[in-house]
Amino acid sequence: MVRVVSLYLPRWPTDRLRRLSGTATPPIDKPLVLAGRDGRRRSVAALDANASKLGLSVGMALAKAQALVPGLVVVDADSRGDGDALERLALWALRFSPVVMVDPPDGLIIDTTGADHLHGGEAVMLTSMVQRFAAAGLEARAAIADTRGAAHAFARFTTKTTLVVPPGESLPLLRRLPLAALRLEPQTVAGLQTLGFERIGDLIDQPRAPLTQRFGPEIGRRIDEALGRSAEPIDPIRSPDLPQARRVFAEPIAAAETIARYTEKLVIALCADMETKGVGARRIDLLFTRVDNSIQAVRVGLAQPVRDVKRLTRLLCDKIETVDPGFGIELMTLVASAAEPLEHRQAISSLVEEAEPDMSDLVDILANRVGAQRIYRYASVESDVPERSVMRVSPFSSQPTAGWKGSWPRPPRLLQHPEPIDTMALLPDHPPVSFVWRGMRRRVRRADGPERIFGEWWKRDAEMIAVRDYFRVEDDAGERFWIFRAGNGEDADSGSHDWFLHGIFA
Repeated sequence: MVRVVSLYLPRWPTDRLRRLSGTATPPIDKPLVLAGRDGRRRSVAALDANASKLGLSVGMALAKAQALVPGLVVVDADSRGDGDALERLALWALRFSPVVMVDPPDGLIIDTTGADHLHGGEAVMLTSMVQRFAAAGLEARAAIADTRGAAHAFARFTTKTTLVVPPGESLPLLRRLPLAALRLEPQTVAGLQTLGFERIGDLIDQPRAPLTQRFGPEIGRRIDEALGRSAEPIDPIRSPDLPQARRVFAEPIAAAETIARYTEKLVIALCADMETKGVGARRIDLLFTRVDNSIQAVRVGLAQPVRDVKRLTRLLCDKIETVDPGFGIELMTLVASAAEPLEHRQAISSLVEEAEPDMSDLVDILANRVGAQRIYRYASVESDVPERSVMRVSPFSSQPTAGWKGSWPRPPRLLQHPEPIDTMALLPDHPPVSFVWRGMRRRVRRADGPERIFGEWWKRDAEMIAVRDYFRVEDDAGERFWIFRAGNGEDADSGSHDWFLHGIFA
């Protein structure tokens, strides 16, 4: 099932302008409009959120806008600059999927078929996209559906920031959208409204012949594209600077063995190109263009820069079974969509010391099977608060992984969130006599503590006087736990004095 994301940037021209550095950046607290020309008249071509809240709109005469809003910042629109920047943004978005297309003037089309599991699912993937753009100062909305036309309509004509339309359920939602959501020409929309049509649902059930005779084939074509009745190819963007290799076939191929054979040939050519440029691949995309002009894609991520022919070929061939060749493949394109400098390393042979094993091949195999986000290791963080003293890092991160500092031991298993327990204890410094955790009562046989940990007052005012008293306890069965009391046992302001279990010792 094909799944397509439409990423909509409603304030793209003004957001891009505000991202510029230097004196060209307009003041962020001032309303901003971009001026264009409508014939001989200057009009508002784009505006930011501040200007929109003040009642301005696209298409309004610029003189009227300046009269309504004193102090309005006016900058000439730069459609060419917006288009070039949108292409660069599409290249950046290749991290989400191998197939990304510019949807001018203010959007991107991303084919995420089979790629959502690498990002935690469709909902998580869309949220991550929007958050990443927001962190860069770009307002964004995203929708995913079965077709490019449906996703485009949902991203622009619904109020939700992210919208996941389940497979096969686009039609009921499309019926409620206005006619403009079909990407029809403005004069066509105006003509249909004159005839009393307001929603897409008003058109879908109408006979095609009268509409085609009056407005041409555009209406029927757009409806069929939105509903998946006719194909709408996605032409993926590619940078000429990226290492790549292509193979065009005089006769379409479909057999898995044939695809694997030509995959190896493309990898050899790609590695030769990367060697010339002195880089190694961190991510490679293999695109299959079928005879119906649709695209199937295979993506492989790598933990370290690689240009080893055998390793890359094996990783790609492991995913060939996910490719549907349809009626045949007429073009194969292999691209290193992410590459980093790769230095030549001389293998050191020693009869005394054993060479350190290379785990990158195993990590690559596991990451491409279960998802890169599930392969990680822990690194220590400078923090006295236990749950903040550790973080997830990539398997080959250079961040130090030394243990916690201090003489007090820490449990090898730390719960994601401290769990409340019922206890019997004497205040302020005595450990519990017993405690109940997950419905089971445990009698404490031995205990060590307390270890007092203070809150990080420089991060949050609420932690100014926060205190935790930690104890290591052992029950009758010999199991050892790490528990703490929130508070110092005397002052009510230091904590709730409730008890929690935070970790388990081996």
